[in-house]
Amino acid sequence: VQLVESGGGLVQPGGSLRLSCAASGSIFSINTMGWYRQAPGKQRELVATIPRYGSTNYADSVQGRFTISRDNAENSVHLQMNSLRPEDTAVYYCNANIRPTWGYAMDYWGEGTPVTVSS
Repeated sequence: VQLVESGGGLVQPGGSLRLSCAASGSIFSINTMGWYRQAPGKQRELVATIPRYGSTNYADSVQGRFTISRDNAENSVHLQMNSLRPEDTAVYYCNANIRPTWGYAMDYWGEGTPVTVSS
């Protein structure tokens, strides 16, 4: 099982980016999916999560600017980021709680995609 992110890059303040993450491998089911980020010199923090069915959850710092969504048929999760600020600069990691066909559910992480917000 692996998670592969895409969509990071350099954007000016006030701009937008869309991150995507696709899960692949021997997957039986996927529970909660989410995005986390880690800025230089800081701990990794939650950005947003979305269960297979139910309500989304956002960090206060991104509420109203970021939107998380998922496509259960394609085992993917997306993060639409609008009104980006310099303080959003970080490496963004995809996370998913996945039950593989061969075992119990556990958390998987992508390798991260960098987002830089700068003029």
